[in-house]
Amino acid sequence: MGPSENQREPQENSIPASADTSSAEVQKSAQSPISSQSPEELKEESRKIRRLQIMMSMVTQVIAQDSSLTVDEASEMVADTRKAALAMFPDKELAFDLIYWPRLQRLMRERYRMQ
Repeated sequence: MGPSENQREPQENSIPASADTSSAEVQKSAQSPISSQSPEELKEESRKIRRLQIMMSMVTQVIAQDSSLTVDEASEMVADTRKAALAMFPDKELAFDLIYWPRLQRLMRERYRMQ
């Protein structure tokens, strides 16, 4: 086992991080390096980012903790979450796929013992 394998192992077994841990990542991906946005636009974008974080936190908590939730219901929640996120940030599909999608996939695998 090489050093790189040891570094990856704890991440695979870790508990899914909350949406708050990626707020800086979302903000970086949502804002261009040269901000040409007005203060009102920046405030609106910050509000949408916070709404996305809260939504992701709620979805991950429901999937992780609701024992009556079926795999189909959880899958539908994940799909709806993705649709809602892309409705808020239409051109940020790559950012969603890099930040949130792996977290949701890992949660589904752990919760429902999926491969």
